[in-house]
Amino acid sequence: MEENTSPATALISSSVAGHDCCGGLGNIDLRQADLFVMSWLLGYVDPTEPSFVAAVLTIVFNPLFWNVGFTQAMMRQPKMDGLDNHTTYFLGLALLGWGLVFVLSSFYALGFTGTFLGDYFGILKESRVTTFPFSVLDNPMYWGSTANYLGWALMHASPTGLLLTVLVALVYVVALLYEEPFTAEIYRRKATKLHKRS
Repeated sequence: MEENTSPATALISSSVAGHDCCGGLGNIDLRQADLFVMSWLLGYVDPTEPSFVAAVLTIVFNPLFWNVGFTQAMMRQPKMDGLDNHTTYFLGLALLGWGLVFVLSSFYALGFTGTFLGDYFGILKESRVTTFPFSVLDNPMYWGSTANYLGWALMHASPTGLLLTVLVALVYVVALLYEEPFTAEIYRRKATKLHKRS
């Protein structure tokens, strides 16, 4: 007996089963994940403890809240007359476009798991990504995101947005003080482990 499927069902089924543009979860080989670290950590962590749950929910919620909050803070504060002109607007638009290129191309190069901290859970790429945009700029997702905030602030002639952009950049700089050495170390260890096998 032949199944009767609608075009919408077929489209959904093919997109779920088909190739994800950015690596997606279907390309994760969990056999290669180093679960020792997670097992070790879970020996010290109670994932059901209320403050832990609150922290997880806050972290997941924050990117959305951060973007909405940034925009609302700009819209509720006065514009700066010196920034409220076509030149500044188009400079902001160019920065927003530049930022989007770097953020989206970073996502494409890293894939889903690389973007969302797969390396922290032992899900590593074959080697550290060095293709575009990483060949042009270190940490292009962070700096592209910062350019997005700066562009958005300039487009809205917002001194509040400029100040918040500086804060965003400072937060990213602090994050990189921890992330850069961590990423370098995990890929150094992976290369050493592969070298010992061969």
